[in-house]
Amino acid sequence: MNETKNSQVVLSGAGGKCLIRKTPGVCGGDACIRSTRIMVWLLVDLKHQGASDQEILEGYPTLTPEDLQAAWEYYRQHPQEIDDAIAGQEDED
Repeated sequence: MNETKNSQVVLSGAGGKCLIRKTPGVCGGDACIRSTRIMVWLLVDLKHQGASDQEILEGYPTLTPEDLQAAWEYYRQHPQEIDDAIAGQEDED
């Protein structure tokens, strides 16, 4: 799959496990959980709107608690990137 070949792991866990990945041409190149199309900014926006981790996990059953922790950590490291992505989506709505 060419998308995976061109992707960049931007946050990894123990043993180099991919936690957050960016892939050109997929979801606008935004940071996504593992090899999914679930964008970090979407999860952060849900959290800002008051969703609990449990509610997010119920809404996205393919995610794990580790995925959410990775998203929160990525946001901690790159707040401006994620805040800009959220603002960009609000502008489109």
